[in-house]
Amino acid sequence: MAIIDTFDGITQQTLKELEKTQHDFWNISRVTAEFLYNFIVDGNIKNVIEVGTSNGYSGIWLGKALKKNGGQLTTIEFYEKRIVLAQNNFKKCGVSDVIEIKQGDASTILEYLPDDFMVDLAFVDACKKQYIDFFHLIDPHLNVGGYLACDNVISHAQKVQPFLEEIDKYSNYENVVLPLPAGLSLGKKIRG
Repeated sequence: MAIIDTFDGITQQTLKELEKTQHDFWNISRVTAEFLYNFIVDGNIKNVIEVGTSNGYSGIWLGKALKKNGGQLTTIEFYEKRIVLAQNNFKKCGVSDVIEIKQGDASTILEYLPDDFMVDLAFVDACKKQYIDFFHLIDPHLNVGGYLACDNVISHAQKVQPFLEEIDKYSNYENVVLPLPAGLSLGKKIRG
């Protein structure tokens, strides 16, 4: 049985509708969504930050997993129109109670996160050229044993190559590129 089949009918319908607009909103693939869902549930991950909310497709999957674990998602989006879409989709799918949306420039929001804001997983799916900046801004807030997952590292290989080279320089991270549809970089923070 597919994971989506375990969700209520409204969630299934909403996700299927959003998949039709995947290329318009640069959403992750269903395969990547299912991977992240299982990764969060199986790892008992509780605190996640997402850079790039878009219309909420990935946030629904992350939110469903975090709801199972008693966790919380903080998601960042610049565009108000996308936030409105995401809020409606989160509400329809019953995950708005575990999701906080922050509107604005992701680098600025990440830079001014409180010192005690810590996450077990950061999921980045936004401006590819800024992945290095996001990495450096997220690192102080990522728990040891936590993960940094970045989408599109195969589909946008040239744009993200500097980030992949940068994270490989850090001995306190182990990073692997998973051959999911757009390519997912998964870095584990092994030391502080």
